[in-house]
Parts: sequence; structure tokens; C-alpha cells
Amino acid sequence: MCLRAARDGLLPWYEGTGDPASARSRMAYAVLISGITLAQVGLGSVHGLAAPMGAFFPIPHGVVCGTLVASATRVNIAALQSREAGNPALSKYARLAEILCERRIREPAAAYTALIERLEDWTERLHLPRLARYQITAADIPHIVAHSRGSSMKTNPIVLTDAEVAQVLAARL
Repeated sequence: MCLRAARDGLLPWYEGTGDPASARSRMAYAVLISGITLAQVGLGSVHGLAAPMGAFFPIPHGVVCGTLVASATRVNIAALQSREAGNPALSKYARLAEILCERRIREPAAAYTALIERLEDWTERLHLPRLARYQITAADIPHIVAHSRGSSMKTNPIVLTDAEVAQVLAARL
């Protein structure tokens, strides 16, 4: 229900289309449930990167999370496919694609592609800024990566290499 509420509320709320009260209500529900869930099961690579970025740069936490979610999803899926093909997180990513895209997707590879495309589309439609807007450059990536191994990163579905973490950032410079 939470994912459906976010799917059905986020863009109508942001773009001001449809019933504004319904969109706000859906987003309030999605935020509440996702907050409770994150407190119980942990975060992941996006939040693992948000902590050092917020400490070193004048970038809002929500901007970091929003702008990195598509690239983090892409890197996580690729890492899982190459090193842990049986990891249950892959089936969760495929199911997430079906929920967010509102259709059955039989082939896992097609589901992963659809999910990433949907998240990238939302990133653009929400006008989420690139990291360079906050004076983050390629030269800063090693410093950010070196400070990204806190508790949030420990609950990522796979341990990412430094190079993979750097890919997440580089994709949004």
C-alpha cells in the first residue's frame, strides 16, 4: 500500500494535478509508513551517501536521497546480478518495478530496466538537481566514498565496492 500511495500521490502532488487533498493524503501515508519501515529495517546506499554529503556540502538530505535513488538502484542491481544472482533483493526490485510501473513484467531484466527508467523519469520530472549544483565535483568523490561506510550502508542489499559507490555519485554530477 505504501508504494502505491507514493506512486499515485507523488507526481500529482508535485505537479498540482488531480485532487490535491488526495495526493497530499497519499504522500502523508507513504511518508509515515516508509519512516516506520526504515526505522525497523535500516536504510542503504543512498542514506549512506547522504550523511557525508550533508556534512561536507550545503546539500539538503532530501535532495541527496532523491537525486541518487535511480543511480543507486542501477548500481545495486548490477552488483547483485554480477556477484549475488540468487540474492532475494533482485526479486524485490522486480516486484517494485511492477508496482511503480503498474504492469506485470515477466522477465527480470525487463523489470530492472523499467524500474530504473521510472526512477530516472521521476528524477527529471521532479527537477531534482545534480550534485554539481552544490559544488560537488569528481575530485570530491573519493572523499565522500571514504566517509560513506556508516551504519546506513550496512543495510544495503549488497556491499558495494568503492568503485561502485563512486559510480552512484558520478552518475549525478
